[in-house]
Amino acid sequence: MATVRKTITLTDKQDSWIKAQIDAGHYTNDSEYIRDLIRREQERSAEVEALRAALIEGEASGEAKPFDAGAFKQKMLVSHG
Repeated sequence: MATVRKTITLTDKQDSWIKAQIDAGHYTNDSEYIRDLIRREQERSAEVEALRAALIEGEASGEAKPFDAGAFKQKMLVSHG
């Protein structure tokens, strides 16, 4: 996989945080920490998009029907004991 070198600017507090994560053994260097943050954000974004798609699908499925919780519980008791 090709890599690209980037230069970023951090506050002293942010730099200290990254160094603490490395010192704690969570990461071996700054780049590994930043790449992990990006991967996590990519995963989070994918989850949010999947949730949005599910909501849109639900809205497009039509009007909600009344739900009788008592009847549902009774049906489950009969079906599954």
